[in-house]
Amino acid sequence: MPNVAIIGAGPAGLMAAETLAEAGCRVTLFERMASPARKFLLAGRGGLNLTHSEPRERFLTRFGEAAFWLEPMLDAFPPARLREWADRLGEATFIGSSGRVFPKSFKASPLLRAWAHRLDGLGVRLETRHLWTGWGQEGRPHFETPDGERSVAADAVILALGGASWPRLGSDGAWVPRLEAEGVAVARLRPANSGALVAWSVPFRERFAGAPLKRIAMALEGRSVRGEAIVTSTGLEGGAIYALASTIRDVLDRDGAATLAVDLRPDLTEVAIARKLAAVRKGESTSNRLRKAAGLDPAAIGLMREAAPTLPVAPEELAALVKAVPLRIEGVAPLARAISTAGGIAQAGLDANLMLRARPGVFAAGEMLDWEAPTGGYLLQASFATGHAAARGVLAFLRRDPPAPWVGGFQREGEGDAARATSS
Repeated sequence: MPNVAIIGAGPAGLMAAETLAEAGCRVTLFERMASPARKFLLAGRGGLNLTHSEPRERFLTRFGEAAFWLEPMLDAFPPARLREWADRLGEATFIGSSGRVFPKSFKASPLLRAWAHRLDGLGVRLETRHLWTGWGQEGRPHFETPDGERSVAADAVILALGGASWPRLGSDGAWVPRLEAEGVAVARLRPANSGALVAWSVPFRERFAGAPLKRIAMALEGRSVRGEAIVTSTGLEGGAIYALASTIRDVLDRDGAATLAVDLRPDLTEVAIARKLAAVRKGESTSNRLRKAAGLDPAAIGLMREAAPTLPVAPEELAALVKAVPLRIEGVAPLARAISTAGGIAQAGLDANLMLRARPGVFAAGEMLDWEAPTGGYLLQASFATGHAAARGVLAFLRRDPPAPWVGGFQREGEGDAARATSS
């Protein structure tokens, strides 16, 4: 029976463990923290958005430049299969009004408990408080533990160590220099789905920190998204900002600053807003005109005053500002405060089975890989899918299958005989 070590017990590592154990492998999970899947549990506090129900073609676009190499993995473990998997664990899911998919319990803990029970039934062992420090004698994974250092023997290894966001939950990116020393190409880790930093005036910050900006649109570099944002003491957070985070980050890297165009009434044309403003009776203050005619709340009006302390009076000029408030972004929240991580092990450093070219027999999955996606269920879906893909890659390796090329070479579900791994 092949012996597989999986380092990292988040969603990718747990899914890899389940896939391999079901195929007859002896699996041990090594986790640096005292318990598994801490970031997964944190995500559950917001309702645990598992995946998204939108059509496949649109779903794939959420992964940007990485879509072409993630596509076969997402096809092998798509949203429908994730929902079936959750249902088998006794956690039925539903599709919300936005198309996002949640467990009916809205919690991560019942799902994780059922998952842990299943893994235990499959014979998967969990070793906690094991900090991976690299490779020991004979190239074995080496760990620091409360009982001292140890190396473990394994026929194959999967690294599922996460990115570098929320390091207090276990993923701190300390693996980067260790893999780079092995010749593995790693794209720089950067914050993804992170807040934007804005130098608010003191009056605006003191009055509106914590206020929502509802039903807005934001545009930058030809990209436009609708959604909501929250004013914070340091800038903006929320879905609309997160969806533009990669573009904001790239513009900041290039120019040092970025200017968003914020549309406070994306449901109305500029002409329609100007007409409504012109119809307000004379003598009304500009704030009242914006409140009555354009339907803006105090936070939205305050945002306009941040861009133009003296608001224009002419309806046409005021309407133009409502439709495109210029907002200067000074930076993004640090990686430790980001929801997820951009960058990671470069696709060129992996074969199509997610095995490191520089270290045969070692595979990688999850947020360690060089991909990013917005919030909305895409992050968890890709973590599950790449964990599943890495496990299938291990089975191919144990069968001694020829290395798979990227172009048309990713083995589709059902090809090959996974059971042969148990006799290798």
